[in-house]
Amino acid sequence: MAASMAPLLLLLPFIFSAALTSANPFTEKAALIRYWNRKIPNNLPHPDFLVSKLTALSATAAATFYKLASTDPTLLSSHLSSFCSSAGLLCPADLNTSLSHSPQPDFKAYQNSNFTNYVTDVNGGVSSFKNYSDNLNVPVDTFRRYNPHSVFNTDKFTFYAPDGNVVTANFTSYGGSSSVGGSEEFTAYDESSNIPDLKFTNYASDSNGHDGIFSRYSVNTNAGDQSFSSYAKHGNGELSAFTSYDNNSNVVGNTFAHYGEEGNGGNNTFASYGDNGNVPENNFRAYGEGTTGGLDKFTSYRNQSNVGDDFFTSYEKTGNEGTADFTNYGNSFNPGSDNFKGYAEGSFDDQITFKEYFADNTTFKSYANTSSVDFKGYHNSSSLSRTAAAEQRKKAPAEQRWVEPGKFFRERSLRKGTVMPMPDISDRTAPRSFLPRSISGKIPFSAAAVDGIFRILPDTAMGKAVESTVADCERAPSRGETKRCAASAEDMIDFAVAVLGDDVQVRSTASTKGSKGDILIGDVRGVNGGKITESVSCHQSLFPYLVYYCHSVPRVRVYVADILAVDSQDKINDGVAICHLDTSDWSPTHGAFVALGPGPGKIEVCHWIFEGDMTWTVADRA
Repeated sequence: MAASMAPLLLLLPFIFSAALTSANPFTEKAALIRYWNRKIPNNLPHPDFLVSKLTALSATAAATFYKLASTDPTLLSSHLSSFCSSAGLLCPADLNTSLSHSPQPDFKAYQNSNFTNYVTDVNGGVSSFKNYSDNLNVPVDTFRRYNPHSVFNTDKFTFYAPDGNVVTANFTSYGGSSSVGGSEEFTAYDESSNIPDLKFTNYASDSNGHDGIFSRYSVNTNAGDQSFSSYAKHGNGELSAFTSYDNNSNVVGNTFAHYGEEGNGGNNTFASYGDNGNVPENNFRAYGEGTTGGLDKFTSYRNQSNVGDDFFTSYEKTGNEGTADFTNYGNSFNPGSDNFKGYAEGSFDDQITFKEYFADNTTFKSYANTSSVDFKGYHNSSSLSRTAAAEQRKKAPAEQRWVEPGKFFRERSLRKGTVMPMPDISDRTAPRSFLPRSISGKIPFSAAAVDGIFRILPDTAMGKAVESTVADCERAPSRGETKRCAASAEDMIDFAVAVLGDDVQVRSTASTKGSKGDILIGDVRGVNGGKITESVSCHQSLFPYLVYYCHSVPRVRVYVADILAVDSQDKINDGVAICHLDTSDWSPTHGAFVALGPGPGKIEVCHWIFEGDMTWTVADRA
């Protein structure tokens, strides 16, 4: 009898693991759960936030891709579509064959492609293009020549690549190019996107009496870089209006060049460049340079933005008999560094007004000192009262930076009844999964190899993200730090066990509820009785498959807290916070000290575990 039961007893752990996942026991996910149970044999539940990131590959599919990767990792590229879809990876879509469309259609919903020659050489009529590559992950878009050489045509383009994630977009030549009469309207270019890499060249340039209106370029974006070149350049007698360039964006690098340059008798208006931005890097070159006659207006450059760096070069340089009005430069929420060169330099008989220049860390060069130029309201610390100026000079540069409220807090805030702000803890990158270590271990961990296998162009948003991830992983650890970039769930489990032992537990904040608003702290419990301990923190990196930057964190206390709605006091979230008790090796300019003061080694610093991130500790037996 005992002998007959032996095979069943051997199968019990296998069956038990499969039951835990409610899935086919022959999947790679089930195999990983069994690996987890062998490495961490404490029978604690496997949290959904980590299990959901495990690969969905079947055993058969995993074996197929393993064979390809083992033979030659580059062979995966020839099966990329099936590999990415079945493994749940973040891969750029293939750029479709170039498409040309010459009639005058009402064109809607065009996705993720290379589009060439839309409505060329058209006389009269109305052209409409809507919804180009909206709400996509890792799109790579190229759009060339939208209605050049038109005569008295009305063109409208609405929603180019909005709400995208890791966006690369290149738009070349909208209207202009010898267009005569008519008008153009472009609304919402790459609005509300995450990590964009954008280029826009030649909007309504070289046109004659052809009016152009551009609204909302890259508004509400997060991180990334973008450039815009040649807006209404060489125009003759046209009306040009640009509204909302990169407003309300976070940590974005901008370059804008050649707005209304060498125009004749035009009427140009630019409103709201980089307003309400957070840590922007702005470079604006050549506004209205070499124009003859006409009227140029620029309103609100970097208004109410937070720190960052600005370069503005050549406003109305070498103009002739025109009128120019610049209002409100750099009235920032927190000052950054400013460099403004060439305002009305070399102009002849222009009527020019500059109102309200706000800057303290600034360089202002080559300002035309002529009777036809009126400069009003230059504000910096020298224009303040002596007391106010003295107080401003006392501030350290770090104290003038802005940090999102609630991003860092003191340990005493984790008490029942505390009302405190909660930062945006959401993960804005696209969902993706771990690869099994049997496959990820065969892919060389280099930017060049990953770009080649996954067909990622280096000079794209995704290409830059891959390069940054590899560089972070190759960086030498800090003093006393142990680190590893985990390219599989097995790698992460092994690292946690190597640092903390095999009786460990992983946690993360349950959801993003409460983010970007005030919260009420409910019941709070210290992990392992609130004892000082060591943890392993793991942070997501942007890569085609999940890669986590994991590192040891000594001398911390980890807390779990009920997060309540302030008004109703209903529980809305299960929060996990970590408090770093030893900050002596942190940089004096770290955002924690900007927010809390007073400096490294003098205070403990706490923060929430953000969505997608996690922290491992010795299992809680309290």
